Amino acid sequence: MSRMASAFPMRWLPRGMASRLYLIIFVGLMLAQGLSFGLMFYERYESATTVMLNTVEHEVATSVAMLDRLPAAERADWLGRLQRDNYRFVLGHGQPGSPVMSARARGLASRIGQEVGPDYQAQADTISTKPERYQVHFRLHDGSTLTLEVTPRGVAPIAQWLPAVLVLQLFLLLACTWLAVRLAARPLAQLAQAAQAMLPTADGPRMSEEGPIEVARAAIAFNTMQERIARHLKERLHILASISHDLQTPITRMRLRAECLDEGEERRKLLGDLHEMEHLVREGVAYARSAHGGAEAPVRMDVKAFLESLVFDYQDMGKPVTLARTVGGAAMVRQQALRRVLGNLIDNAIKYGGTAEVSAWRSEEGELCIAVCDRGPGIPEEQLEQVLQPFYRLEGSRNRDTGGAGLGLAIAMQLTRAIGGNLKLSNRQGGGLAANLSLP
Repeated sequence: MSRMASAFPMRWLPRGMASRLYLIIFVGLMLAQGLSFGLMFYERYESATTVMLNTVEHEVATSVAMLDRLPAAERADWLGRLQRDNYRFVLGHGQPGSPVMSARARGLASRIGQEVGPDYQAQADTISTKPERYQVHFRLHDGSTLTLEVTPRGVAPIAQWLPAVLVLQLFLLLACTWLAVRLAARPLAQLAQAAQAMLPTADGPRMSEEGPIEVARAAIAFNTMQERIARHLKERLHILASISHDLQTPITRMRLRAECLDEGEERRKLLGDLHEMEHLVREGVAYARSAHGGAEAPVRMDVKAFLESLVFDYQDMGKPVTLARTVGGAAMVRQQALRRVLGNLIDNAIKYGGTAEVSAWRSEEGELCIAVCDRGPGIPEEQLEQVLQPFYRLEGSRNRDTGGAGLGLAIAMQLTRAIGGNLKLSNRQGGGLAANLSLP
């Protein structure tokens, strides 16, 4: 239950780490900015209210005393001069009011009454509560009535430039958040690209070891891992190539000795076994060398001419190979390695399907795609990936005419990876197998 509760909020987050960091940091900064603005606005409101309540009774007492000393005919001329943002004076009794008043209004009326003194007989009442308005009545010495009408105001209007500053701060937050997320996510993207660019020989591009100490340590660890993998693979392939190469000499001697034997069933079986051993050794050497297919320098070639030449060579040998469709234009490829890959795929299609059909096209991403198809028995779906492994065969026998050594597709797969491509097998509708090769 706790796992479900902890995973539930994550479904609302973007899948990309950079997007998640951007969203989290931006939301956090916006909440902090909003909280700061709210606290500042509240503090401004409290400060303005405190200043108003702490100074208004002194001003009111001074104004009442001055109006009391003026002749009655001149008092109306001075009302506008004594008016403030939150209060004004009115001659007479003012508006009818209610004795119910807020605590703040009672406190202010009490301080005003104490400041002006008992001679003016200050009395207060409420005109309205929303918005809050109340009045204080004074009795001047000549018997006339003077009313103070108070309309409390919390905060003065904001400046016209303040919204522009807030918008500028918002854009600044967006820019800083984007920069921070990019700097944090870029090393991970570079690490993913370097891992994807690793070749079977692990001779991929090295990561830059500059930058923050955490990024530098990760880059050093990745480069060290790549070097160790490269040494391990080279040692393994070197052992395989050496054993396969060294076996050729004793196998050749054994074949020469077997040929000197008298004709018979034993001689025929012995020569057949030696022939299978020679074929297996040659494929072992070819597999070991296929890992270095990426060392070939890429050349610019005409795709259509290359495929036509490959198919015509098979047709000249009487093999049932056809070119279904092709694509024009040139491409930068490692020509010998590509020819070896397509040759293995075509030989495999002819062996198990009887015929081979070659086609080429350009993908939406601009990749060069080449497919070799047949109408053979196909491969079970659960074994499409396994048949690309070395020495894996669908048949249990060791007969070269049926199961083979299990290295043809493995060599094609390793050569494809060495030249930076991708090989994928799939069953065709109506029967048969399709080997799809894609090159950047």
